[in-house]
Amino acid sequence: MKKGINIWSFPGNSSIADCIWTAKKAGFEGIELSLDGEGELSLSATDQEVRDIQGRLEEAGIEIAGLATGLYWDFPMTSANSETRTKALDVCKKQLELASAFGVDTILVIPGAVGVDFIPDSEVTDYEVAYERAQEAIAYLLPYAESAGVSIGIENVWNKFLVSPLELRTFIDSFQSKYVGSYFDVGNAVQSGYPEQWVRILGHRIKKVHFKDYRRQAGGLHGFVDLLAGDVNYPAVMEALRIIGYDNYVTAEMIPPYTHHSEQIVYNTSRAMDAILERFID
Repeated sequence: MKKGINIWSFPGNSSIADCIWTAKKAGFEGIELSLDGEGELSLSATDQEVRDIQGRLEEAGIEIAGLATGLYWDFPMTSANSETRTKALDVCKKQLELASAFGVDTILVIPGAVGVDFIPDSEVTDYEVAYERAQEAIAYLLPYAESAGVSIGIENVWNKFLVSPLELRTFIDSFQSKYVGSYFDVGNAVQSGYPEQWVRILGHRIKKVHFKDYRRQAGGLHGFVDLLAGDVNYPAVMEALRIIGYDNYVTAEMIPPYTHHSEQIVYNTSRAMDAILERFID
């Protein structure tokens, strides 16, 4: 497995170039970038901007581990507003386009929500309606994914939707395509389950993996802690990943960042991942 880190783990004012070099210095093999509404890698990103980022990656000798986006929280595929749903589809198509240009095999997709507690006044959608709309959206996007040669990775998040590994497996299998799979987040599964069980149940459907840790007793967003400081049974998770033959990136998504000396979380995370991956470095 390869060791990556998500760009959201860095201080918010960091440039992509700075994040790339810090990731490299900290010992990561890859960095997961994010498609944003505006900025260096945005919905209006040009071919030249993509080439510039590729040049930075090549110069540092580091890969792009994946392509995420936070835009699905603003534009859920399950919204009652048809314009919002169309915007969500446009976001995903741009993600697929950029992933193909970068040579990324899978993008992170949130297929909508029933409800989101940590977003004030977020829309609440009937579960059955959300399921139908999410299926319609992914089915519509599937030909674009196939054309790009990039998989749609459904992430398990706190959206009150696809809340069990059995349900997520059924949702993925309904498309009967190798281009739809799981972007499995270890830490997100802890609040209501056991990540090692999710890994075994999802099996070969897992395209990418996010590493986080979570302390149940703290609850809510305050429960996210440094790797190895929470309730994730990482030895069991690693055993499960090896059993299913997973050999792609495991990418740390560290939230929240440190208040002071915030880059230190990148270095601490790298060493914790070395322990999890049993890379014993002096």
